[in-house]
Amino acid sequence: MRQRGIRVVMLTGDNALTAAAIAAEAGIVEFRAGVLPGDKAAVIGELKAAGVLVAMVGDGINDAPALAAADVSFAIGAGSDAAIEAADLTLIRSDLHGVADAIDLSAATLGKIRQNLFFAFIYNVLGIPLAALGLLNPVVAGAAMAMSSVSVVSNSLLLKRWHAKR
Repeated sequence: MRQRGIRVVMLTGDNALTAAAIAAEAGIVEFRAGVLPGDKAAVIGELKAAGVLVAMVGDGINDAPALAAADVSFAIGAGSDAAIEAADLTLIRSDLHGVADAIDLSAATLGKIRQNLFFAFIYNVLGIPLAALGLLNPVVAGAAMAMSSVSVVSNSLLLKRWHAKR
């Protein structure tokens, strides 16, 4: 996550020694230990108030308030029902690499949306003036609109080729 420029902060209810050991093993530099469930949501609120886009990953009932408070949240599929219900996305496997995969898939999807808007814009920039000037036959205009839809759908289907980078 840090390689992607994402700041990672671990919030845990565990004691400081345990949290430090887990953070070191996971390569997490910034962590807060002994955080109560309500305090996790408060920390997220503070980060959001500072203008930070906050994502939260959690698996327990104690994480549910923080998951609900985050801008985007991920529940571990093997976690509690409360966490799964509060989260925006549920990772089916208990693998945190799924968070990076979800971010990458989201970026790819956003790229496709931008491409599709570009295609639609080009069709309209060319078609509307020609139609307004009476230079575009209605049958041709209808075919162009159909081709616009086909190109957008076809381009979107290319997302099926997306694979995680790992």
